[in-house]
Amino acid sequence: MSFQRAARAARVGQTCLPRILAAVVVVLAGLSLSCGNGSHSTTTGRDHNAYVTLPANGSVLLLHIDGSTGAISMGAQTPPVENTSPTGLALLPSRKFLYAANSRADTISIFNVANDGTLTLSGTPIPAGSGPNAAVIDPSGKYLLVTNNFSDNVSVFSIDPGSGALTEVAGSPFYANANPTEILITPSGKFVYVTNPGGYGMVTAFSFSNGVLTQVPGSPILSGAGAFGLAVDGSERFLYVANPSASNPPPFASTTGNISGFNIDPDSGALTPIPGSPFTSTVGSGPTALTVDPSGRFVYAVTPGSSSSIWCFTITSTNGQLVAVTNSPFSLTAGELFALIDPSGNFFYIGSSAGHGIEGYTYNPSTGAPSAILGSPFSTGTPPGKIVLSE
Repeated sequence: MSFQRAARAARVGQTCLPRILAAVVVVLAGLSLSCGNGSHSTTTGRDHNAYVTLPANGSVLLLHIDGSTGAISMGAQTPPVENTSPTGLALLPSRKFLYAANSRADTISIFNVANDGTLTLSGTPIPAGSGPNAAVIDPSGKYLLVTNNFSDNVSVFSIDPGSGALTEVAGSPFYANANPTEILITPSGKFVYVTNPGGYGMVTAFSFSNGVLTQVPGSPILSGAGAFGLAVDGSERFLYVANPSASNPPPFASTTGNISGFNIDPDSGALTPIPGSPFTSTVGSGPTALTVDPSGRFVYAVTPGSSSSIWCFTITSTNGQLVAVTNSPFSLTAGELFALIDPSGNFFYIGSSAGHGIEGYTYNPSTGAPSAILGSPFSTGTPPGKIVLSE
């Protein structure tokens, strides 16, 4: 099923989430995690919250994360609202307001965040484009960006820091080529990248200034079939894109899917392929979600199922090329919905539609081999959509 067909099915009430429909990329600062032969240091993190959308329920669920063990417990759920299908989430750095993109209702809900993390809907959801999918807030906390899959654009809103209210900026929405889905803004806030899964799979690149998106030279650029999940290294030199449907030449012909790597021009944001790209695993199928270790040394890709499901690569610092670590891919239960690292750097979370929940792992500091957190998987009752962590 194509992304567009899958998304349209979701808008008419289908509750299953196809492999290509959901992935999220989260790059968090201040972590220390490594795999392969690199060094590793972790700290005992504090307890904190996370939020996950439940598209089939029309609600957002509060999660509590134990900073010592990584275990997840379920908190309060917002009242279900029919015919909304919330997907994308974005949390203001102040942790005062949370935004949910309602893909079926073509709206954005604004929630007030209480001191205990519980959510209260603020006013009436505001209009978005057609099929809002993914959401992100720029590093300054001034702007919310939302991809609109069916209207082929990105909406940009300024955020009132006191009330959380949204005001669409002049010129918004900005054209983003066919069916924009996932979105990433670089740590500096200078550049924005959006995936376009249809056809051959593309990436649309923008410069970003004062709320205005401007396509960069050479955009869009070819990535690979089903181009979806995005990740950037901490130095902002390299962008990686998961291509879940791409075929590979020998000796990797038995593996479906790969990861495209691009150099980021530091002045314009333009993308050029890294030599040797795309990169893939010896075995496995369908990587959708990516995350980069905050040290900028490692890329993780996750796939559905439990066979060869977690891929781990080192990033060659000189040119951005990816090299698989020893024992990668790891045959453990993963998922296709999201992949992210806990702010303490100790825990790695993966969203799964098949298991209706979240897989949680720790990693061996020398080999990178994952070990399940006690109590994993953590059930959300119905397949989760996208997730954000409160640091």
